[in-house]
Amino acid sequence: MRHRKKINHLSRTSAHRKAMMANMATSLIMHKRIHTTLAKAKALRGYVEPLITKSKSDTTHSRRMVFSYLKSKEAVTELFREISAKVADRPGGYTRIIKIGNRLGDNAEMCMIELVDYNENLLGTKESKTKSTRKRRRGGSKKSETPETTQDVVAETDEAKVEDIVAEKADDTKAEVAVEETKAEETKTEAPAEEASKEEPKAEAPVEEPKAEEKKEEKTPENKEDDKKDNK
Repeated sequence: MRHRKKINHLSRTSAHRKAMMANMATSLIMHKRIHTTLAKAKALRGYVEPLITKSKSDTTHSRRMVFSYLKSKEAVTELFREISAKVADRPGGYTRIIKIGNRLGDNAEMCMIELVDYNENLLGTKESKTKSTRKRRRGGSKKSETPETTQDVVAETDEAKVEDIVAEKADDTKAEVAVEETKAEETKTEAPAEEASKEEPKAEAPVEEPKAEEKKEEKTPENKEDDKKDNK
């Protein structure tokens, strides 16, 4: 009979068992998830959860107490800096054990032990679930409205998309028409200006009459002699 035997010695001596638990607890804190046998996981759960509870009070005394169990400065730093902030609102139950079958060699029960707050997949599914609320009918004459099916929802979304596309095309056509109208107005304003410029006669520049050039008398040899005489 196994009366008053709460501690599973795991067929190891006290020193061996303490060293193994410290090593497994350090691995769990650093990696957040480890694979081991079911018996070791149950023993580790009772070893590591009190340490996580102590990490909620970040004092020198609690750090020294946790270090005396883990024997690893890196694990103590990770526990007090990251994990304590993550599990601050959780009153207990920091670990989860998931059975994964039996080992081939000796048919031992294997499992995975992990920290609850670091399994993002399970946390995401819990948040996505919504509470179902009952709707009571008041008055028997009123008919309960049937929920919309997926086909109706898809049809509505398709219609909305088509309407958006049509509205975009209409806006584009309006913009093109406005551009064409502005171009037509510009051409209309330019045309009368050109006609006015054509109708106005160009002022002719005054023509200067050619000056009468004085005719130079050609001096004949006879005239040259008369000039010489006069000079004398």
